[in-house]
Amino acid sequence: MPIITSPHEFNVDDLFVDLNGCTGRSLYLKCEGFNFAGSIKIKAATEMIDAAELDGTLRPGATLVESSSGNLGVALSLVATSRGYRFICVTDSRCTLGARQLMQTLGAEVHVITEPHPQDGLLGARIAHVRRLCAEGDDRVWLNQYANAGNWQAHYRTTGPQIANSFPGADVAFIGAGTTGTLMGCARYLREHCSGMRVVAIDTVGSVTFGTPAAPRMIPGLGTGVRPALLDESYVDDVVHVPELATVRMCRRLVRAGFLFGGSTGTVVAGALNWLDRHAPGEDFTAVAVAPDLGDRYLDTVYHDQWVADLYGDAALAPPAALGS
Repeated sequence: MPIITSPHEFNVDDLFVDLNGCTGRSLYLKCEGFNFAGSIKIKAATEMIDAAELDGTLRPGATLVESSSGNLGVALSLVATSRGYRFICVTDSRCTLGARQLMQTLGAEVHVITEPHPQDGLLGARIAHVRRLCAEGDDRVWLNQYANAGNWQAHYRTTGPQIANSFPGADVAFIGAGTTGTLMGCARYLREHCSGMRVVAIDTVGSVTFGTPAAPRMIPGLGTGVRPALLDESYVDDVVHVPELATVRMCRRLVRAGFLFGGSTGTVVAGALNWLDRHAPGEDFTAVAVAPDLGDRYLDTVYHDQWVADLYGDAALAPPAALGS
């Protein structure tokens, strides 16, 4: 019987969902949402805070400041309050109401940015605000998830080995690209230990991460308006860009089978099926995909009919494809 004393100590790391019945493909989804933070970001949050404490950057009485579209902010809120730190999360108007409320419930101060930077969009504006906040006091510490090696090292130590140990013979792994911490940590580990397994990055249309043009994006999580400093494309075998409408439809397709996943997961699964249909039609590929979070924080967005219709049109509300189609 597990007994814990701190919330970050609990995480289900060996749960996979067989999506064959939903998709008709041998696609296994690694579920990362079963922890007190509700997402894969608990790993990076814990790793970065541990490292900052170890090197003396983070000391008692300090205030953490970080930019987040939602999930990392929740994870940092949880770890910060459990260790006695104040936390200021700088997010933007795309952050879901549920994520903002959860951060505030955990004691965080949440700043919502509404005006984008002229070149770097909302992310650039968030980072500029973080810099201003840090300049206001010596006790403020910016972990900077976009350049912090702990972001990818967390997944090199945990997520990558978990995939390799569970599916050592898998043909391909699909991993979403946001800050690219999960992607880089897994890709590095799998390159070293499962050289035959291809790594395919899943990004969103409108993200600039892999050099494509910027465009408005409304679903938080994957994609960026500023190329991540952590990204090393030499570890990535291929990239799929998924339009947000496909994300919404995939989330709604999965929920018909009882699986309530978050928007990032819908993007990853939609991208995985797109790649498999193009590169392995009719072949019995074994594929693994990482599901960053669950869907409870998306009830007022991806799963809300009026929100979907307002952004993507009434056609987006058409019933999703039948299971297995």
